[in-house]
Amino acid sequence: MKAIVHTKYGTPDVLQLIEVDKPAPKEDEVLVKIQAASVNALDWHLLTADIFLVRLMGEGLLRPKNPKLGADMSGRVEAVGSNIKEFQPGEEVFGDVAPWGLGSFAEYVVVPERALVTKPANLTFEQAAAVPVAGFTALQGLRDQGKIQPGQKVLIQGAAGGVGTFAVQIAKAFGAEVTAVCSTRNLDQARTLGADHVIDYTQDDFTENRQQYDLILAANGYHPLSDYKRALVPQGIYVMAGGTPAQIFQAMLLGPLMSKKDGKKLGGVSAKTKREDLLVLKEMLEAGKIVPAIDRHYPLSETAEALRYLGTGHARAKVVITMGENDK
Repeated sequence: MKAIVHTKYGTPDVLQLIEVDKPAPKEDEVLVKIQAASVNALDWHLLTADIFLVRLMGEGLLRPKNPKLGADMSGRVEAVGSNIKEFQPGEEVFGDVAPWGLGSFAEYVVVPERALVTKPANLTFEQAAAVPVAGFTALQGLRDQGKIQPGQKVLIQGAAGGVGTFAVQIAKAFGAEVTAVCSTRNLDQARTLGADHVIDYTQDDFTENRQQYDLILAANGYHPLSDYKRALVPQGIYVMAGGTPAQIFQAMLLGPLMSKKDGKKLGGVSAKTKREDLLVLKEMLEAGKIVPAIDRHYPLSETAEALRYLGTGHARAKVVITMGENDK
């Protein structure tokens, strides 16, 4: 089968499309023929090691120990191990394979049963593949870290990206009054996704307009933490869900210290792969409460271009990798 690998850290130019052995499922595993995958900041960080902790967290100091990339996927069950009860060959599934060694930038993958749920019938394979990592980040950032409540004023910074597009819709599903911050070209998209208010960051700085919010989720944060804190109501919460390495470390290291003053909480979310949360997202998808937004599609052979585009920081919504057969 064909698969994308990288044997050293670097730009997308180091990626290789090679032939590898097709995996066979063990007794507790499912073999999935992948129809679509999507790229995430996770893939960029693992590829480039732009966050040095990548090298120190078991990924390899000088070169990657695991040559595979790709967490999000959707596809059809090809074969199942003898102990598998929930899935049968031919079923359409989606999930996040990151905890089991990544590898969705390939034609096949083997994973435990708990990595998968049935694909919503109202979604294409591309739409389903766009959901898991970004959906987990938005859901867990708003619900678990942000403690979102109906009627709250919630601001989503970076509302046009993968996480941001889900965050706008999930916040609305929780009954919040949502303000989306994005560039001029993405204002209409934010409104379509359900934002009650939009702010064009090229024209206005929301941290300077004296408006305050119960919850701020920054999917692409670049302001100092003190600016976010100023834009929060008393007892308000700021959640960093993405940004530059400097922003990530600032939220991790300084957020807890700054949270000790005046009741405002500042921190970040590190999304965790949870089957129960994938089922929550599936329910929202089936009910039409969230609809995956996709910017561009690339074939597997152009995965490097997909990651290069993601790395520009200007991708609108999700960037999807297709494997060939992409009907429902």
